[in-house]
Amino acid sequence: MTDFTLNKDAEGIATITWDVPGKSMNVMSFDGLRDLETHIDDALADDAVKGIIITSGKEGSFAGGMDLNLLAKMKDDAGDDPAKGLFEGTMKMHALLRKIERAGMDPKTNKGGKPVACVIPGTAAGIGLELPLATHRTFAANNPKARIGLPEILVGIFPGAGGTTRMVRKLGAMAASPFLLEGKMVSPDAAVKAGILDEVSDDPMAAARDWVLGAKDADLVKPWDAKGYKMPGGAPYHPAGFMTFVGASAMVNGKTQGVYPAAKALLSAVYEGALVPFDTALKIEARWFTNVLMNPSSGNMIRSLFLNKEALEKGAVRPEGVPDQRVKKLGVLGAGMMGAGITLVSAQAGIEVVLVDQTQEAADKGKAYSASYFDKGIARKKSTAEKKEAALNLITATTDLDALKGCDLIIEAVFEDPKVKAEMTQKVEAVIPEDCIFASNTSTLPITDLAKASSRQEQFIGIHFFSPVEKMLLVEIIKGKQTGDRAVAKALDYVRQIRKTPIVVNDARFFYANRCIIPYINEGVRMVQEGVEPALIENAAKLVGMPLGPLQLMDETSIDLGAKIARATKAAMGADYPNDDIDPLVFWMESEGRLGRKANAGFYSYDAKGKREGLWKGMGDKYPVAEQQPDLIEVQHRLLFSQVLEAVRALEEGVLMDIREGDVGAILGWGFAPWSGGPLSWLDMIGAPYAAERCDQLTEKFGERFACPELLREMASKGQSFYGRFNPDATKAA
Repeated sequence: MTDFTLNKDAEGIATITWDVPGKSMNVMSFDGLRDLETHIDDALADDAVKGIIITSGKEGSFAGGMDLNLLAKMKDDAGDDPAKGLFEGTMKMHALLRKIERAGMDPKTNKGGKPVACVIPGTAAGIGLELPLATHRTFAANNPKARIGLPEILVGIFPGAGGTTRMVRKLGAMAASPFLLEGKMVSPDAAVKAGILDEVSDDPMAAARDWVLGAKDADLVKPWDAKGYKMPGGAPYHPAGFMTFVGASAMVNGKTQGVYPAAKALLSAVYEGALVPFDTALKIEARWFTNVLMNPSSGNMIRSLFLNKEALEKGAVRPEGVPDQRVKKLGVLGAGMMGAGITLVSAQAGIEVVLVDQTQEAADKGKAYSASYFDKGIARKKSTAEKKEAALNLITATTDLDALKGCDLIIEAVFEDPKVKAEMTQKVEAVIPEDCIFASNTSTLPITDLAKASSRQEQFIGIHFFSPVEKMLLVEIIKGKQTGDRAVAKALDYVRQIRKTPIVVNDARFFYANRCIIPYINEGVRMVQEGVEPALIENAAKLVGMPLGPLQLMDETSIDLGAKIARATKAAMGADYPNDDIDPLVFWMESEGRLGRKANAGFYSYDAKGKREGLWKGMGDKYPVAEQQPDLIEVQHRLLFSQVLEAVRALEEGVLMDIREGDVGAILGWGFAPWSGGPLSWLDMIGAPYAAERCDQLTEKFGERFACPELLREMASKGQSFYGRFNPDATKAA
């Protein structure tokens, strides 16, 4: 079996079909490139062939991108010079796509080539779009579910097989920027409107055949190969183009804060490529693509946001031997913000939901959240009235616990009080089937303790959603001491149904995500009390890739919630409570009514509409800013190490069972510096010896919270990395 097959018909059309064996979606491999070039050479050399159509044998899709093993092979084949291997391998891809684009035409007259069309039955992403862009005309099926785009930037690289150069020369830098710098994916109709694809058809193959048989020489010449070509919107030296590129540079640096190498490399490839002829621009693109691939940030992002994320979504940590546990009927207890969000995403996935609250008014309000969500989607043309009706028909809002009788999964999202949760657990277990799994959505309370109220502790588990549920991609599944495999499988299968990414952790106070994010917030609060300029704290965090500074994050999650968690934690831990030093500021803010964004007053000031206006100047009256301010790197290291050391301790203590979950969970759960690939990847990037040394320096200056974990110290002494020591693939192979 080969990735591409060639069929020639009596009318002189050679159809090259891309159909990778054993894959639900085509991906480009080394063998695929070889097959494609062989067939292209054959078709171009055959005088009986009048034209070529490239299409997919996969129903509903063209291609999903590149097999990342292809990049690894390029590196490996080059031996001691991986950069050379990547560059030369990339240039071979460029040469093949350029061969398709020129299709045998005379280089001087642009005549004599064979028309090459591409039929796209569905989704075309990455190289799956770069290949069509090199053909002479693209025909997409009328498939509204299909998505067209170049999402490479989202996993730390950029389109390096000609996609960057062709998109910019086709659309202009400004119009191409959402697709290149944001990884925007659109429907076929929108892709045609944007100028990316040429035509949407109910019968794209028939339309492509008609075009191939009637194509003229002029139809085959790409704009950049024609005399007098000018880049849409202007090249960098054109007055209009100059402003575009200046603005693009400001936009990129404003959004990335300079910590995402792929974005800067892409902009450099676009700018430099726009100053030279097309073939030279491809070489520049290949050089910057190689530069990015050699950067450890890109490798870490690819591993965490693509490979590891995909593995977790496909059940990498699912217990073996447990049959399918997909949810048929879900019960949600509590119709507040979390319960309403869980109800929405479940109904969107086609799951029947019973939403229960103490009053009918509260239950109806929870259901209305879904209605409002769909109304906003309809207004933005992101949804339809039919989808809204279908989802709402799946939701039953009620006060009657008997409505839960047919449920196979319950998710409790009631008030964060152990007594309230215990009472609800017992009431519901008296109604639901014996084999029903019961889950708590608690964000802080130990699952093992909550399970004590259950008569079926092996069927009790934690399913921790992040707010807002419909936007956040991560779900944290927590195993109590008695939780059984079927409960874990149930939770994982449910998370897959609602199309989110799961991580599974063992029970401990604050689990994994909150365990790491609370110290980040606390460190920011400590620095305010020390007299560190709040703007320095917030900007230091953003300049190292955190989406929100610790003070803004506390405003968003609410300061009174932080105070409540502090009191509950202190009551539970007693003398072992580690945060007495930060409580005065938090409790003072609470007493002042500065509860965060929800109160339009917190560490930041807000206008009447809730828009953030800037840091609250009154903070300086209570905690004056010191004359001597710390170094930026020191502030950043305090904020980063406060998080990553908790990740190491979670791994050391067995809370984290898989390092992939540690990195993916950190990025998706609270936005830990995505450029780094996650906390454990970041430690691998800076090296265990340096990390241990830095821990000692921070401990000496700021206290035992920065003490180097024994695991990290041991790894430093042995020169080990986390992915070298704990790589799941290596463990399985052994």
